[in-house]
Amino acid sequence: HLSTYLKNYKIGDIVDVKGCGAFQKGMPHKSYHGKTGRVFNVSKQAVGVVVNKRVKGKILPKRISVRIEHVKHSKCRKDFLDRVHANEVKKKEQKTTGKTVVCKRFPCEPRPAHVVSTKENEPQTIGPAP
Repeated sequence: HLSTYLKNYKIGDIVDVKGCGAFQKGMPHKSYHGKTGRVFNVSKQAVGVVVNKRVKGKILPKRISVRIEHVKHSKCRKDFLDRVHANEVKKKEQKTTGKTVVCKRFPCEPRPAHVVSTKENEPQTIGPAP
């Protein structure tokens, strides 16, 4: 697709390494497939990515050069950036109204306990298909 070549990659971008079988040139090794890393170098047809690789008991930062067909922008920071934007809006609203606004995240509480009745809900036995 032409859209893969029209994306801009800058140094510091977070990218996902994903080997595309349609293009064999500049393909990453299978151990880097699915890994997320940070761009450290941008050339005409490839990007350099720093990826963490586990070797025996250690995690080593490896620098790999991958063509842009095998790289895509990661969406791992999207939720974080959306939350930052929403918090900025809340802070501006707080300054105008004067009310305190909480920007912290809170874990969801456990679901309340309930009893499952078997009166009209007979238990089903599940077995292999004949």
